[in-house]
Amino acid sequence: MKSLLEKIVKINRYLFICLLAIFISCKKEIKKEDIKVEETSRVDYLPYYDDESFTPHWLVPNSEEEKAFHKIPDFKLINQLGDTVTKKTFDNKIYIANFFFTSCPGICPKMTSNMGNLQEEFKKDADILFMSHSVTPTIDSVSVLKNYAKQNGVIDNKWHLVTGDKTEIYNLGRNQYFVENDLGVPKDVNDFLHTENFLLIDKNKHIRGIYNGLNRASVAQLITDVKTLKSEH
Repeated sequence: MKSLLEKIVKINRYLFICLLAIFISCKKEIKKEDIKVEETSRVDYLPYYDDESFTPHWLVPNSEEEKAFHKIPDFKLINQLGDTVTKKTFDNKIYIANFFFTSCPGICPKMTSNMGNLQEEFKKDADILFMSHSVTPTIDSVSVLKNYAKQNGVIDNKWHLVTGDKTEIYNLGRNQYFVENDLGVPKDVNDFLHTENFLLIDKNKHIRGIYNGLNRASVAQLITDVKTLKSEH
């Protein structure tokens, strides 16, 4: 009889331990799931950038601080159609900008291909435009850009390939878009501008993101961020 009671006690103890383990395990699962949701939730709006360090500034859209923040200034360039392109061309538009040259044998073909993928992604979205600045504007004439556009499936007035004054283009690249990563290294128009970066610019001409135009994951993030940016306006 005593032996039987001991067995029953042992069985009950075992069942209690099992139930306790299941309960603890369930609690842990719930906590992990909660953390997972928090990690994958999107921010309400993208950060703002105003210098070459690309330190994010978390401003509230349409706030006074945001209105006074760094913006891409006006410019005057010529696209592949021979049309003048200025800041007004992008009024009330989100656009993606980069810097390239048509005779580039290295990174530019891949960048152009990825920009083409972005054009395809947003082909039917009139709010999204693209602008590629030539860093060899004396070589990349309107006719050269037009031929390059035809070869690479560029949609006119959707994707602007622009040429113009070299000093203006280099100033835009280095001092307004901050596309180069050489922090603290002084450069002038005689130092060649060559970068793989894509810049995301919002409807108010603020920089809202920088991306590696050669990296598939970075370009995918750019697509996601464009959609986030659209939800702000």
